[in-house]
This record gives sequence, structure tokens and C-alpha cells, in this order.
Amino acid sequence: MNNLFKPIATISDTNKLFVMCAWAAFTIIAWFTVSITFVPTPIEVFQSWLFLIKQESLLVELYVSIVTNIQALAITTILSLLISYIVVLPFMYPFVVFCSKARFFGITGFVVFFTLMFGGGHWLKVALLVFGMSVFFITSMSSVIVDTPREEFDYARTLRFSNWQIVWEVIILGKFDQALEILRQNAAMGWVMLTMVEGLNRSEGGLGALMLNESKHFKLAAVFAIQFTVLAIGILQDFSLKQIRSWLCPYAELNLEANK
Repeated sequence: MNNLFKPIATISDTNKLFVMCAWAAFTIIAWFTVSITFVPTPIEVFQSWLFLIKQESLLVELYVSIVTNIQALAITTILSLLISYIVVLPFMYPFVVFCSKARFFGITGFVVFFTLMFGGGHWLKVALLVFGMSVFFITSMSSVIVDTPREEFDYARTLRFSNWQIVWEVIILGKFDQALEILRQNAAMGWVMLTMVEGLNRSEGGLGALMLNESKHFKLAAVFAIQFTVLAIGILQDFSLKQIRSWLCPYAELNLEANK
């Protein structure tokens, strides 16, 4: 227990669980006891959540948002990995760098452009999400590839691999665990942007559109209920992707344990 207050200290899984439960209990108690007029109580939030399910089709809107996010995430992953991998070609390096720097563009400025391309509706939301996530995915993945130690390439050459075999073994297969970790991080970013994108284009509904409707009428308990729904789904998604990474790349967990 003494290690809990020491910097860079290692604690057991039991102590980690204890700390998490303690913080959760503290947060719940503080929420019940601290009186702030504009912050709804947990009971009000729960009642609003039930009302949203029964009267406002919360589960339907949640389904719409999940489908949109999964489609955008799948397209983002394929597109971003393809662009990131071609950074190994010197001729394509400037293009990858430009895609990376595109993360400084404001997503709102592309609404009209994507509307003209996709005609609005569902695929407009998907396109905006893909753009918003891809630029960050490419930034992270291309950095992983560029920062690959030269020793890994030299070792592959000693095995008489061709240049394309080196790309396959060292870059694609060798960095697959890091690609999955970047995917997990960008999947969380997708949930952050999803409600904003659905607010920009409300034609199909979704949690973002429902949240803005509740905010417009100053129903803060309902807004909190939707936010906690997004949080719960996001945590479940993050845990699922982490488990998939552990199943597909068990060596990554072994490396983490070895570095502790």
C-alpha cells in the first residue's frame, strides 16, 4: 500500500482494483452530497435515462450511432494503413506527410465539400468521421514506421529478404500490434467526434442529434444520461479492442511485462 504514493512505483492488480473502487466510490458520494443547482442528481439522470428509452427512442438512436461509428472505423483503418505503409516509398513520403498535417484542418470547413460529394445523409457523416480519424491514424502509424530501428531492417537483410519482403515482415507484420493499439485510440476519438458530426447533420438522427435537441430545451439530466451512455459504450468498445489485440498479438503483452 505504501507504493500508492510513490512516483514510478509498481503496484499489484489487487491494489489497482482497490484504487479504482475507491475513486469510483468517492465520485459517487461527492455527486450525491455536493449541491450545485445546475448539475442534475444521479437519480434525476437515471430517471431521464429511462424516459429517453421509453419516449425518445434512445436505443434506436444508439444503434444508428454504433453502425455509423463501426463503418467509419472500418474505412478509416483500411485507408489509413494503406496510406501509412506507402511512406516506405521515398516518392510517396511528401504525400503521407501532407495527410498527416491535414489534422490541423477544421472538420466543419469540409461539411459543404463532403455534402456535394456524398449528397448528405448517412454517408456524409461517415465521410466526416473518416476524415477526422484518418489524419490522426496516419500521423501515429507513419511515425511508428519511420521510427523503426535500422537494426530491424539490417537483420532482415541478413536473412536475404527482398525489399518488399522486408516491408511485409518488419513493417506490416512486425508493427501489427502497434497498428491495433493506434486503432483502439482512434476508435475512442471516433466516439468523441461522432456526436459533433451527428449534430452537424441531423437527418438520420443518432445520439448527437438527440443530445442537441435535449440541450436546446435545457434538459441537463437527459444530456447527462446520453453522455453516460456514450461513455459506457466507449469503455466497452475500448475493452473489446484491447482484448482483440491481446488475442491476436499475445507477444505484445509479454513485451510489456518484460519492460516493467
